[in-house]
Amino acid sequence: MTPEEGLQTQIDVYRRMTGQQRLQIAFDLSQLSRELVRSNVRNHHPDWTDEQVEQEVVRRFRLAAGIP
Repeated sequence: MTPEEGLQTQIDVYRRMTGQQRLQIAFDLSQLSRELVRSNVRNHHPDWTDEQVEQEVVRRFRLAAGIP
């Protein structure tokens, strides 16, 4: 399967899903990305408190969204 065929297959699968199923996937991906960023921050700053880690996670997501 070529990358283009794979993409088309993925699009076809998403189109067969309900809106609720697609929304659940979006929430799951959002949660996964936050967990990955949180893990990265903890690995780079093992001495930080949970609050400091969460503040940095929020800062990074705001920065990625173009929010100062």
